[in-house]
Amino acid sequence: MDIDVKISDRFSSYIMDWDYEKYLVIGGYGSGKSQATAQKIVLKLLQEKRTCLVVRNVFTTIKDSCFEILKQIVSDMDLLSFKDKDKNKIVFVKSPMEVRFPNGSRIIFRGMDNTEKIKSIHGVSIVWMEECSELNYKAYTEILGRVRQPNMTLHFILTCNPVGRENWVYDLFFTHTEKKEDKIIKKTIQDEEELYRRKTLVNKRNGVYYHHSTVDDNPFLPQSYIDNLEELKYIDESLYQVARFGKFGANGTKVLPNFTVATNAKEFKAVVHRIPSKFHFFGFDFGFETSFNALISCCVDDVEKVLYIYDEVYMNNITDDKFSKRDDVQKVKERSIALDKPIICDSAEPKTIKYYRQEGFYVKKCKKYIGSRLQNTKKIKRFKKIVCSPRCVNTIIELKDLVYAKDTKDEPIYDQFNIDPHTFKSATLLGVYKRMEESGKAEMLIRTEVIWCMAV
Repeated sequence: MDIDVKISDRFSSYIMDWDYEKYLVIGGYGSGKSQATAQKIVLKLLQEKRTCLVVRNVFTTIKDSCFEILKQIVSDMDLLSFKDKDKNKIVFVKSPMEVRFPNGSRIIFRGMDNTEKIKSIHGVSIVWMEECSELNYKAYTEILGRVRQPNMTLHFILTCNPVGRENWVYDLFFTHTEKKEDKIIKKTIQDEEELYRRKTLVNKRNGVYYHHSTVDDNPFLPQSYIDNLEELKYIDESLYQVARFGKFGANGTKVLPNFTVATNAKEFKAVVHRIPSKFHFFGFDFGFETSFNALISCCVDDVEKVLYIYDEVYMNNITDDKFSKRDDVQKVKERSIALDKPIICDSAEPKTIKYYRQEGFYVKKCKKYIGSRLQNTKKIKRFKKIVCSPRCVNTIIELKDLVYAKDTKDEPIYDQFNIDPHTFKSATLLGVYKRMEESGKAEMLIRTEVIWCMAV
C-alpha cells in the first residue's frame, strides 16, 4: 500500500524504530511529539495486525487529544473511512471509542480514572501513555503488569512535556533518589543534559530509547507560535524552559517562584546564626507509611523579608519512639527549648503530640480552619526570597518545582498542589498567634506576618 505521509526529519528515525520495549519521548510545547507518535503507531498497525492501547490520566481528555490527532493523521494519509462498509479504509468509532484497521488492527482508549476498564484489556502489544507525567507511578506499573502478549514483542511509548523533577517520570528515567538509613543517595540513570545535546539516544543501562524535541523541530508550525512561546521568558522563566526548550522544570504556575538554594554554605550558616532567636520557628508534620515525618527548622530576616530554611529531618516507616531518640531530632528538641520556641505540630494527631510532650519536647498543636492552607500559602509567597540550605535535600525536591494542581479546565487550584509536599504543611496563623500572645510577643507576629511552620 502506497502511503503519502509528511514526516518531520527530526522524528523520522523514531517513527520507524521498533527495536526497543520502552520509548520516552519528551519535548517542549508544539514540538510534534504526539503527532509523530500517532504516525508511528498508525504505520505499524497498517503493517502488522496488532492492538494498541492509548492511555491518559482522565478518559474525557482523550477524545480532543489522541483520538483527534490519530484521525487527522489517517485523513492526511487518505485512509479515513466515511462509511463503515469501506473495507480498505480505517474506521473511527466514537462509542465505544475505537479505531479499526482493514487488516484487523485496533486502537482502544482508556483513562486511569476508571481502572476497572484497564483490567479488561486483552491482546494489547503496544501502549501509548500520552502526558504520562499526569499519571502516577502506581498507574504506570499497573499498566505494565496488565499488558501481556506472548506471541508479539511489547512496546511502551511514553510522551510528555518535561515537568518538574519531583515527578516519577524524572525519578524513574533520569535521577533516582533512594533513602538508605540516614543517607539520601541519588543515582544518575540518564544525564538530561546529554539528552538535550544528542537529541536521540539509547541508554544501555535500562534499554530505554530517549527522544527529545523542541518547537524548532516542527517545520509545520507558524513563526507566530514560536514568538508566543518566547514571550514566556518575561512571565515565568521555569515554564519558559519547559515550553520553549523542552527542559525539565515546573510545568504550571509555580507556588514559590521566590525559592532558591544557597550556593555558599558558610555564608548561609553565618546569616542564620545572626538572626535573633525570636525569629526562629520549628514545624513538625507527622507521617508513617506513605507520608513522611517532616521536622523543619527555619528563621526570618525581618528587615530584608527573607525566609531561611536551615535544617530538616525527613523520614518514614519509623515509629515515634525511634524517631524521637534520633540525634538530629534531639538537637531540634534542645534548640527549641533553648530558644523558648515551640515546635508547631499537626493538630490531627493529638496522641502523637501527647507522646512527644511526655518525652520532654516543647510542642504545640496548630489550629486549622477553612481556608487556612490558602492563607498560609499567601503569607509564604510574600517573602522576597526563600533561601534553603543545600543540606535540606527533601525540602528542595518538594519546593523547588512545586506547582499548583489544576482543575478540569486547566486552571490552577490555589489550595492544592501537584504533589503532597510534607515540608510545606503550614500551621494557621491563629495557632501560632495564641502562643505569641501568651508570651507577650504578639506585636512581633503582627509586624512580620512571617510564620511558616510545617504542620497541617
